Parts: sequence; C-alpha cells; structure tokens
Amino acid sequence: MDKNTILGFVLIGLILIGFSVLNRPSEEEVARQQRYNDSIALVQEAQAAVQAQQQKQQTSQPTDSTLQTVTTDTTALADAFGAFNVAARGVEKTVVLENELVKLNVSTKGGRIVSAQLKKYQTHDTLPLILFNETESNMGFTIVTNNNRVVNTSNLFFEQNGAITKDNKGNQTLTMRLKTSGNASLDYVYVLPANDYMLNFSLKANALNTVMPAGTNSLEMQWTSKIRQQEKGYAFEDRYSQVHYKFVADDVETLSATSDDEKKLPNKLKWISYSGQFFSSIFIANDAFTSTNIKSVKETEGSGYLKSYSSDMVVGFDPSGKETTDFKLFFGPNQYKVLSAYDDDLKGDNKLLLRSIIPLGWGIFGWVNRFAIIPMFDFFSRFISNFGIIILLMTLAIKLVLSPLTYKSYISSAKMKVLKPEIDEINARIPADKMAERQKATMDLYGKVGVSPMSGCIPTLLQMPILFAMFSFFPAAIELRQASFLWATDLSSYDSIWSWSTYIPLITPYFGNHISLFTLLMTVTTIVYTKLNMANTPTTDQMGGAMMKWMMYLMPVVFMFMFNSYASGLSYYYFISTLLSIGQTYAIRATVDEKKLLAQLHAKRAAKGAAPKKSGGFMERLEKMQREQEKRLKAKK
Repeated sequence: MDKNTILGFVLIGLILIGFSVLNRPSEEEVARQQRYNDSIALVQEAQAAVQAQQQKQQTSQPTDSTLQTVTTDTTALADAFGAFNVAARGVEKTVVLENELVKLNVSTKGGRIVSAQLKKYQTHDTLPLILFNETESNMGFTIVTNNNRVVNTSNLFFEQNGAITKDNKGNQTLTMRLKTSGNASLDYVYVLPANDYMLNFSLKANALNTVMPAGTNSLEMQWTSKIRQQEKGYAFEDRYSQVHYKFVADDVETLSATSDDEKKLPNKLKWISYSGQFFSSIFIANDAFTSTNIKSVKETEGSGYLKSYSSDMVVGFDPSGKETTDFKLFFGPNQYKVLSAYDDDLKGDNKLLLRSIIPLGWGIFGWVNRFAIIPMFDFFSRFISNFGIIILLMTLAIKLVLSPLTYKSYISSAKMKVLKPEIDEINARIPADKMAERQKATMDLYGKVGVSPMSGCIPTLLQMPILFAMFSFFPAAIELRQASFLWATDLSSYDSIWSWSTYIPLITPYFGNHISLFTLLMTVTTIVYTKLNMANTPTTDQMGGAMMKWMMYLMPVVFMFMFNSYASGLSYYYFISTLLSIGQTYAIRATVDEKKLLAQLHAKRAAKGAAPKKSGGFMERLEKMQREQEKRLKAKK
C-alpha cells in the first residue's frame, strides 16, 4: 500500500473512533436506563406473583371483570411502583367531556383521553367520525421516584377529583388525580371551551418533590396514535396523511407521507400534528417539546388504518407544584379558517401557523391559494350552498381575470399561423442539413414583422400558478367532503360510474378499479382543446412537429390515469375550465381576421425596414447567438 492509502485508513479509523465517542450515552442516560430496566424487572416479578395468586383464587372466588389490578401483593406493588403503588390497581371508568363540536372520553386508567369524536362529521359510510379509541392511541409521562422506581402514568389509575365544573362562559373543567401513598399527587386538568375543537390540558403537581429525586425539572412524554381510514379512497387519503411539526419561532416541517420515516430533533418544538387528509390531532406545548423523536409507519391497505405515529419527547415539569406544565390539544378538521383563527390574537413568532398542515402548495402556489382562491371560495360559500355551482362560478371568475392573457396568447399563435407559408418557403429554400441557417432565416422573418416566439408562452406561464394552486386546493378543501353534485356523491373523492373487483396488472395500481366520469369528461375536452390549439399552431419538421403532436395527444391520457382516483371536484374544475377555454377560443377566432392580421404584419415589416435598427432586444440577442453557433459549426468543419 502506498502512503495515501495508509493515510486514508488512518483517517477513517479516527472518524469511527470519534463518532463512537460522541454518540456514547452520558452517565445520566446510563443511570436512567438502568433504573428503567430494574423497574421493569420488578414489575415482571410482581405480575408473575399475581398470576400465581390468581390461579389459586380462581377456584375459591369469582373474578370481577371490571377490576383491573397490576398486582394484589402489597410488597410487590411497593417494590415495583414506589410511592405510586396505591395507583397500580383500580377500577377503570370513563368520564365524558362534551361540547357542540367534540365528544371526548377520559379514562381513569392513565387519566388520558381515550376517544375523540367529531360530532358534525361522519365517515364515508355514514358512521360516527371517531379519530381514535383507547386501543389506537396512548399518552403518558414517565416518572422516576426517589427510590429509583420508573413508572408511566398510562399504566396507573387516576381518580376523578370532584364533579365536572362549568363557568358562565360554558367552559368545562375536569380534574383527574393520580395519588401516592402519602400526600403527594399529580393532577391532569382538562378545560374544554363551549364551542371549540381546542382544549387546555395542564399537569399540576402537589408536593411531588417529596417522592421524586431532588433537582427533577422535566418529564419524558410518550404519545402514539393510529390514523383511521375515514374516506373511501385509501391511496388518495394516505397520500395526504402526514406528521407535521413546528419548531419554536421557526418553520413547519413534515415526515414523509409515502414511506416510513423517523427523525430525532434536538431543537425545541412548539407542536406536533398527527394529520389525516381532513382531520388532525395536534399536541401544542405552551413552552416547548425538547429532545423529540418522531416516527411514522405506513399501515397496509385493508387494515382500516393509514399510518401509525409515535413521539417521544421531554417537557418541563415542576414537582413542587409552584408552576404548571401547560398544553393545548386540538381534535378537529383541517379547515383553513378554523386553524387560522387560532393565530388571530397572536403576533410574530408566537403565531402557531396550524394552517400549515393543510397542503396548499409550496411557494407561489400556496400564496395564490391563501390570498385568492380561498377568499373567493369563502365569498361564494356565504350565498350559495351547492359546491358544484360554487366551483362553476370560481371557474368563470378565474377565466374572466385571465381573459386578457388568453387573448394575447391566441393572437400570438394566430400571427405564427399566418406566417406559416413564408416559413414553409424558407424551409423549402434552405436544405434540412443547414439547420442553423434555417433558424436564422426564420428568426429574421419574425424580427422583421415584430413577432416573438416567446410572446405566446409568457401568458401561458403566467396562468400556471393558478392551475397548480387549484390542483392543491381541491384535495385539501374539507368543505367539499361528502358534498354531492350531479352524479358525484363526494366532491373530495372520486366519482365512480363503473367499478370492478378484479385486479388488473398495470391498471389497478395506477388507475384503480373504477372509472370516474368527471375525469373521463376532462380527458375528452382536453383532447378536443389540444386539437383546436394544434390547428392554430404552425408545426414544421425542424420543430419535431410529428413528435410534438403525438406528445400533446398523449398527455390527456396520462392525466386520466393520474386523476381517476383524485378528488372529483378537481376533475370537474378542469373539465369546466377546458370547456370554457374551447368557447373562448371560438369566440376570439370569430373576432380575428387573419388576412387583416397578415396585412398588419407586412405593414410593420415595411415600417421597420424604413426605420433605423434599434439595438438590443430578445430577437437581436437570439440572432447573435445563432451567428456564434454558425461560426463554431464552420470552425469544426
């Protein structure tokens, strides 16, 4: 081996050694893990003792199925749970917190919310819309006692501390208390407003510093949940289900929606959102989450679930009870105006930006949706309840605004069309092997008559942000969910006029087992509009005319595969938009006299020939580039 190879191996070795040293757990982490392992062992020993004792008692006394005990052995309880041994067994009961929008079931087992129902919504098959139940979600805090016992609140039994109270504003307050063998306790305080999807959640300690190690100022927290399939189209709903999280005073980021993903985030987080296509559970810290690990795992189709989410994080905690640890919990729809309203009283970096979980598109597309499409949609919604009519009116309004650009684009194409005989003459005069010379002659012609090939593209490009914004808006608009129009029963999902159950290779994975009529209509009108445009656009062999035509007719078919499982409201919009574009084209064509247009171009050429030549401009730069290209080609020859 030479010197460089030996040096490379030495550097690799040093990097590996450095990496192992940097990632070595601290003494505190090792001690914490050891305490956790010891506690698990004690719990397992206690459970084994319980099982043996229960087997002995089965023949002498009946079992009460409502009584859930971790152990009945007092010594084992004390060893496994320390001061929290009195909470290791109890009777599981459910307390209901309910307002006009949500119904929340809070269990004494873990003191947590075990079910969340959104009362104004239903699943696609008209069942009550429940975000999760007790087997699909969990939330708990890990507590270390001063005798090195590690317990999790999700495994302990709380007691309802008094009745649910209600103030003059309709805010309901529920307190769940976790007791110890002494006077210390931990309170979960839930406050549900009268007409809101957001509730307050607080941890309040009562002399827990007497049973926890000195210097404790934080708790480890765990939050898991499965996302139910609520809509009829699994693939489409899965595509829009994702974990979102916001850094304190910073942007919102996401985990992958298309594959399993996991991230360790050392920076402070303000909130974490477990989002489906239209509904979310959001955990918001009044202060911050730290040392957070978030994970997303895809579930298989047919399981009834889309994804499984889990988060492990650290939150601040005062065991003495002088300060509370406060959160907010949101269980509700991904509706733009609902989520935006939570920022009304906040400024600057304090804004939650919960609306960011709605996929309105990145960059300029999101801005178009926020400041143009959504306000227009909300305006029409105030007066009209039929969303199919609203989409039609929005399409008309957009076409009206874009009509000057549409007219300019058509005139540009018409100019190119009337010049086609002269372009054909150039192509006949100059052989095909002299492509640079052909292009120069064509550009000279365009320059003399004052036509720019780019003038027809720019208006089209200016319309693209609106087209892409609508592509993002319709699948994310919860207002269209289960809104019917004509044969479509749900404008947020596909409209099937024919379906089958047989799996067809290459068809089912990309097209689905159904045919959407709005998508079919969109495809047909797009092909008609393409034919109309191709008839008005001159194509030559040098432009790859045959290939371009083939591609233009192929694209609508490709889009049919893409849109067949998309929101029918989106296909309906593109169908109406294309239909109006066809009407606009015929209307503009009726007002444009091609002979008169050609005469104007010739007059401009004559006037330009008499006038002194101006320097600069796109055409002159293009001609200069062509001359340089010709020089390089001649130099090569």
